[in-house]
Amino acid sequence: MKPQYVYRWVNNHGVIRLFKKILLLRGDPFSRLNGSREGIDNPYALIEEMRGAGGLHRALPVWITFDHDMVRDILRDNRFGVGVPTVLTMPRPVRRALERRPLPPNPVDRPSMLVLDQPEHTRLRKPVTAAFTPRAVARLRERIETVTEELLAELPDNGPTDLVARYAAQVPIAIISDMLGFPDADREMFLRWGDDISPLLDLGISWRTHQRAMESSERVHTYLVEHVERLRADPGDDILSSMVTAGDLSTYELCASATLLMAAGFETTVNLIGKGITWLLRHPDQLDRLRAEPDLWPNAVEEILRIDPPVQATARTTRTDVEVGGLRLRRGSTVVLSLAGANRDPAVFPDPSRFDITRENAKTHLSFSSGIHVCLGGVLARLEAAHALRALFEAFPDLRLTEPPVRRPFHTLHGYEHLPAHTGRRVRGHQSIS
Repeated sequence: MKPQYVYRWVNNHGVIRLFKKILLLRGDPFSRLNGSREGIDNPYALIEEMRGAGGLHRALPVWITFDHDMVRDILRDNRFGVGVPTVLTMPRPVRRALERRPLPPNPVDRPSMLVLDQPEHTRLRKPVTAAFTPRAVARLRERIETVTEELLAELPDNGPTDLVARYAAQVPIAIISDMLGFPDADREMFLRWGDDISPLLDLGISWRTHQRAMESSERVHTYLVEHVERLRADPGDDILSSMVTAGDLSTYELCASATLLMAAGFETTVNLIGKGITWLLRHPDQLDRLRAEPDLWPNAVEEILRIDPPVQATARTTRTDVEVGGLRLRRGSTVVLSLAGANRDPAVFPDPSRFDITRENAKTHLSFSSGIHVCLGGVLARLEAAHALRALFEAFPDLRLTEPPVRRPFHTLHGYEHLPAHTGRRVRGHQSIS
């Protein structure tokens, strides 16, 4: 048992897990939202229960807000940082162990961009920004269409399937693997590793779950070190090759960036596509409207992102004493920003629980965050989802779910683990997406 892993779990999860269990016994709404099956299956009822009159709410040991404008403003305010406050003082043996062998790169530990403030954040983000500009992503359109068509061809004609395993997960993992120069044969391995590592984004996970995540992080690191060395010898035209040849980042930093890009490029989009399938099947009138007016597909994706975001919440920590909503927060206070709550703020979105693909201000959602940490892959995720959803429903107009969807056991990365479905008849030679 590695001391640095024990410390990390106690500091990042163990203490919080104990807090949540105690508060859950008292019926605390925040603990129900972030620590119970109820919070996974029906977070929006709990969000509305907690919303109250808006503003900032105390939810021991943190603060939380569901207010759209407050969430947006905090995300853009440099008085708030992404660093997680330390619960315990790091013992000397742990410090020595980390000096000898740092934690394996993962999305939620330094030097991941996700937990860095400026100027370190800018230094790591700059080398990859060019690959995710709208113009750069537009060049991926043909590849996205090809991957989508190949996956549709593999789905059974008029038969049963799991639309997560066979489709929603396969589209984004294929694209991000291409972008990072990974062989096609390694996709399934990355899917398994992603399932293991994703829980790190939740609060208060179990020791066993944490241990599995760190072990998979070690395996990813070993793979990436070897991959980076191959690219040093024989670089390609992918993002990681360009980062390697630039020579600005260490191997450890390159592995951390690749791990985050792999996770972000996959996890958000698989949840977005899965949720899009369920929302449209549950609202056939909206699906009929899309079939009649396909130009509405981009806005439909924005409405799916708004009403049921793939990432439910994020957090910020005050870097100094600040006043928020008339309340004084001390330096080191943590504020949980409910992206899901902000996206259903009735002050911004009239009738917010109504699914409406024509909603004029759907794009003002905060599902991809805001400020310097706005999601790099937002443009790509939108494009992938629009292609994947439209092509699926064009190829299989009688598609239906055969059993209730099975949700993933995560609170932060919110989506479906399984979507049991029957494809129905296949439309031969359906129109490709241009």
